[in-house]
Amino acid sequence: MKILIDTNILVDYLSKREPFIADANAIINLCGTNKFQGYVAAHSITDCFYVMRKTPADERKKAILNILTLITVIGIDELKLLAALNDINFDDIEDCLQAVCAADLGLDYIVTRNVKDFAGSSVLPITPSEFLFKLNN
Repeated sequence: MKILIDTNILVDYLSKREPFIADANAIINLCGTNKFQGYVAAHSITDCFYVMRKTPADERKKAILNILTLITVIGIDELKLLAALNDINFDDIEDCLQAVCAADLGLDYIVTRNVKDFAGSSVLPITPSEFLFKLNN
């Protein structure tokens, strides 16, 4: 199984944001166990770095580098950007770019807390708790 981990899950993990940290922790940590392969779109990394700007830069870099030992980064190129910009099913370019990246690699799910934001996605959006339930059953 292969999943795209949405930016909000990464931020939950890195910021230890309650009440979401338990599911985010489980998902990120399970990426290193061969139960599934976790992917993240490249722009999610820069978004996380920016969102966490109150944390010192060296701490943010170290935390992100640790995550990247478990998760594979999906590159963003002109074709993906054009596909996202021209997709009429999405209003939000960032969400659409996530969906384009997931579809490009044929991933099984987009794991996100904002399932409704991915209604136009060809890759099924699923909440962290739903994903963990599926994984364990």
